[in-house]
Amino acid sequence: MGEVIKSKDNPKIKLFKKLMTSKKERYRYKLFVLEGSRLVFDAVKSGAGIRQIYFTQSAAEKHGNEIEKLPEDIKVSIISDEIGNYISATEHTQGVFAQCSFSDNTSVSGKIKSGGKYAVLYKLQDPGNAGMIIRTADALGLDGVIFCESCDVYNPKVVRATMGSMFRVPVYRDINEDELFSTLSDTGVETFAAVVDSDAKDVKKTDFSRGGAVFIGNEGNGLDGDITAKCGERITIKMSGNTESLNAAMAAGIIMWELMRCE
Repeated sequence: MGEVIKSKDNPKIKLFKKLMTSKKERYRYKLFVLEGSRLVFDAVKSGAGIRQIYFTQSAAEKHGNEIEKLPEDIKVSIISDEIGNYISATEHTQGVFAQCSFSDNTSVSGKIKSGGKYAVLYKLQDPGNAGMIIRTADALGLDGVIFCESCDVYNPKVVRATMGSMFRVPVYRDINEDELFSTLSDTGVETFAAVVDSDAKDVKKTDFSRGGAVFIGNEGNGLDGDITAKCGERITIKMSGNTESLNAAMAAGIIMWELMRCE
């Protein structure tokens, strides 16, 4: 079945804990972590670069058939339920953990397609929102999600919130603002700034038929003025009720729906 690890002081367990809790360590080793059976097996199925999987003893018994089918290049270790609780970031762990290598999507040059449809997260900081936007983008069929000065895409909370979608939709991380606007311009992809402003164009009346990149801003402050100015058009969700604004992930979901509806 694989190596049996019985101590929290094992170097592999110490590394996993570091990767779980520290962005600095994730970028140092170019590794991030996954937790949960569905997420881990989705990553394996997607060929996401899994290096190592840990199963608690009880999880190994439950997933024996899946373990037998794992590719030979993925290392498998068995850990105690106690260690599983120690490295888990959830209240009730499923006992399945993995280490995965980084993708090389740190540039959009040559990767943006003419007529493509993208969500750009600019200074978005909440991991849950970021993960939910990736998941929604996957469900709707967007061509990619672009992180620009936003939270760490490999934060375990982001990864968990994507429910495996980060392995199915292109996600570009740490993208330089100037490179992004230059590439979008060169490929003819129109840019839209999502704002809370009654004077902006109603998203339901916006023409996305030629594609577009929609910029979603910070949860509390929205988009920076200079970013809004660089975008070709300002769009907003016109409110009919009494609420003045929406959660960033909810607003992004509505806008992405409209973006994809205009085929």
